[in-house]
Amino acid sequence: MGLRSIRLPDVGEGVAEAEVVEWHVKVGDHVREDQTLAAVMTDKATVEIPAPFDGTVVALGAEVGGMLSVGAELLRLEVAGEGDAEAAPAPKPQPRAESKAEAPRSHPAEPEDEPPPPMRTPSRLGPPRPAGEKPIASPALRRRAREAGVDLRQVRGTGPAGRIEHADLDAFLRGGAAAPAGARRIANTTVEEIKVIGLRRRIAQKMAESKRRAAHFSYVEEIDVTSLEDLRAHLNAQAADGKPKLTLLPFLMQALVRTVADFPQMNALYDDDAEIVHRHGGVHIGIATQTASGLMVPVVRHAEARDLWDCAAEMQRLAEAARAGQAGREELSGSTITITSLGPLGGIVTTPVLNRPEVAIIGVNRQVVRPHWTGAQFVPRKMMNLSSSFDHRVVDGYDAAQFVQRIKSLLEAPATIFIEV
Repeated sequence: MGLRSIRLPDVGEGVAEAEVVEWHVKVGDHVREDQTLAAVMTDKATVEIPAPFDGTVVALGAEVGGMLSVGAELLRLEVAGEGDAEAAPAPKPQPRAESKAEAPRSHPAEPEDEPPPPMRTPSRLGPPRPAGEKPIASPALRRRAREAGVDLRQVRGTGPAGRIEHADLDAFLRGGAAAPAGARRIANTTVEEIKVIGLRRRIAQKMAESKRRAAHFSYVEEIDVTSLEDLRAHLNAQAADGKPKLTLLPFLMQALVRTVADFPQMNALYDDDAEIVHRHGGVHIGIATQTASGLMVPVVRHAEARDLWDCAAEMQRLAEAARAGQAGREELSGSTITITSLGPLGGIVTTPVLNRPEVAIIGVNRQVVRPHWTGAQFVPRKMMNLSSSFDHRVVDGYDAAQFVQRIKSLLEAPATIFIEV
C-alpha cells in the first residue's frame, strides 16, 4: 500500500486559489474513481473535484472555509501499489465549529486489553450540570424544554457525550422534576459560532467593497400603482395557457428600458480605478434573488429587446435556476442596472446597496392601501415606494430624482409604458 496526493487543479481563467466550501468525504472513507471529493469556490464559480483513482482517505488538506492555492494538497489517499506522497500524514484540519444540534463525535480510545465496562442504565434524574457546562441537545428538544419550562441543565443526558435525548426529557417530566417556580425563565449564555464561508463570504466581501468604494445616496419616491395592479390582474386573467404569471417586476423592467433611453448615465458601470464610466446601450437588468445559499443576482440580458411576457418568462427561468443552484456564471454576471425587491416583506423604505460597479439600483417596497386626496375627496389607492440608490461620484442628485420621477410617471399611467412616442 502507498500514499498518493490529490492536489487542487488549475480551474482556469487565472484563478490562483480556491475556498473549500464542502467536503463530500471524511478520513477513513473509501472512495471510487470519479466520486466527488469536495466542492471548492473561486471568484468565478463553484467547482466539484472528483477522485482520479480509488483509495481510502487518510488526511484532508483544509477545513471547510479554508483557502488552498492551485497545486496545494487537497487530500491524501491510501492506495494499492506505490504512492507519491511521504509516509507522514498531512496536518489534519481543525474541525468545524459544532452547532447546538450536533454532539461531539470523538471519544477517548478504550485500551484494547481491557474488557468493556458492564452495561448499566444511568439515571435520567440528577443534580444540575456543573456551572458553565452547556447541555447538548437538538433544537427540537430545546424547544420542548422551553415550552415545558424545563432548565436542561437539570436534566442528565444518556446519549453520547452526555447528549440529552427525548427519552431523558420524558423521564425527567414523569419524575415530577419540573423546574421550580420562578425558574422557568433563565439567562441564555450560549454563543454559537457560525463560520462565514462560501457564497456568504463572497456576499460579505462584495457588499463591504461596494460600501467602501462607492459614494451611496438614496432617493425614495411614492408611487400610485392602482392602475398598474388593475392592468396586471386583467392581463393575468386573460393570459393564454403557458404564459408566465405577471408580477410588478416585468412592468418595472419595461419602464426602466424606456427611462434609461433618456438617462443613459444610469445604465452604466464605473471603473473607479481607471476613472472611466462605461455607458451601455443594452439594458442588462440584474434581479436580486434570495436563495437557500444567499443572495444571487441573475441577469435578464437585453431587456430592451424583450416584451412584457418575455421579461417575465426569463426572470422566472433565471430565478428557478438560481434557487436550484443551476445558474451558470454567464447568467450571474454582466448586469448594468439592478432591481431588488423583498416582495410582501418589502417594508416602507429600504436603502439598497449598489451592485458595484453599477451606479444605480432600484428597490421595490411593499404595497399598502392608503387614503389619497384627489382634490375633492379621499379615495383608497394602492401605494408603493421605490427606494433607489446611486453612486454620487458619477450621478448627481437632481438627475437621480428626475430618473425616478420618470419611472413614476410611467408606472402610474401604465399604458404609456407600451406607447411609442
